[in-house]
Amino acid sequence: MPSTVKKLLIFFSLFYFSPISSSKHHPLDPLTASEFTLIQTIVKDSYPSSNLTFHYVGLDEPEKQTILSWLSNHTTKTPPRRAFVLTRLDKQTHEIIVDLTSSSLISDKIYTGNGYPPLTFEEQTAANEMPLTYPPFIESVNKRGLNVSDIVCSSYTVGWFGEQKSKRVLKILCYYAKGTANFYVRPLEGITLVVDLDDMKITEYYDRFIIPVPKGEGTEYRESKQKPPFGPRLNGAAIAKPDGPGFKIKGNTVRWANWNFHLGFDVRAGLIISLASIYDLEQQTFRRVLYRGYISELFVPYMDPTEDWYYKTFLDAGEFGFGLSAVSLKPMHDCPAHAVFMDAYYAAQDGQPTQISNVFCIFEQHAGNVMWRHTETGIPGEVITEVRAEVSLVVRMVSTVGNYDYMINWEFKPSGSIKVGVGLSGVLDVRGVSYTHTDEYKRGCPWNTGG
Repeated sequence: MPSTVKKLLIFFSLFYFSPISSSKHHPLDPLTASEFTLIQTIVKDSYPSSNLTFHYVGLDEPEKQTILSWLSNHTTKTPPRRAFVLTRLDKQTHEIIVDLTSSSLISDKIYTGNGYPPLTFEEQTAANEMPLTYPPFIESVNKRGLNVSDIVCSSYTVGWFGEQKSKRVLKILCYYAKGTANFYVRPLEGITLVVDLDDMKITEYYDRFIIPVPKGEGTEYRESKQKPPFGPRLNGAAIAKPDGPGFKIKGNTVRWANWNFHLGFDVRAGLIISLASIYDLEQQTFRRVLYRGYISELFVPYMDPTEDWYYKTFLDAGEFGFGLSAVSLKPMHDCPAHAVFMDAYYAAQDGQPTQISNVFCIFEQHAGNVMWRHTETGIPGEVITEVRAEVSLVVRMVSTVGNYDYMINWEFKPSGSIKVGVGLSGVLDVRGVSYTHTDEYKRGCPWNTGG
């Protein structure tokens, strides 16, 4: 697999203040299904055109000082509830502000800067299906002795390398899925299509060379399809919580041990932690240590200079959306038995609210680690041993962007620290290559691929 560099940028804003308000409606709560429907109605009433598409709909957060003033004074009026919306209409990007309190559109600006709004699932799916009915592509598949019915395609953003751009395009690469669900290891190397997303048509097609499609044997990852020899079988480790979870959730506010914080969801950033505060025993009050935290971006440059790979410089949050790519967590597998799950909503391309069930899980974790211990033998006739087990609270989300699965953990510890982790799993996306000797391909990569 080409060398991949991942740079994780995490945005932190620090502030110290009072504990989270217990108000019923929190101004940082993510948009609800009914609010998405209201936004859709307001925007479509203003722009009834059939080619209007929604690319981002999220909470237009009040200013930080406004939030802090509201928190410090429970009688202060709740800040206005607004949404920020990015749409495409007639090949232009609109930045729209919707006031949900007054049910009105209060601002609309046409964006003229660099870049384009995030991708939607619907346009990616439509682009991925286009090669399968495109005559030149079908001819290329037949020339390789393959069946079009066994082909799946995937869309890739094209990066930016200083050139002038006036069109919003994706590149499409295709794979042979016969015999394995792990199709990313069976590329149709040498074939590239370019799709104009605004016109939704193929504008460029290249079939540069033919390389044998890598074999599918031994690439299947589904447990039900595994064949001997098998790996080690492990016994599961059960953690009992006879008294139930040690944390409480009210709305989107979580309280555990000496912590409290607010949970949010955004189609671009995914999981958002806000207003995290820890109880200060000396001051006998909560002390805020994090105003807002989220994964700002994940940069994935493959750094392969070949024609079909050089442009792979993905911004997985900004282009594909960590929230849009979030998946439902599997109880007892992604999260332990005592986990509590939460759902979230985002706006589809037509503005309709779409639910992601079990998008977050929250659970207490004890991995057998020790937070603090001491054995004292300096007192004559006594041996004193004190041990504090390390128990933490974990908030988890998983985003699947193509072949990669990102496991995002926010871990809160009673000692006062917050640990943020982004784990990488999934499958390899490999480049098909020709070889003469078997020592020309790397161990761990399938036959006829380069790692």
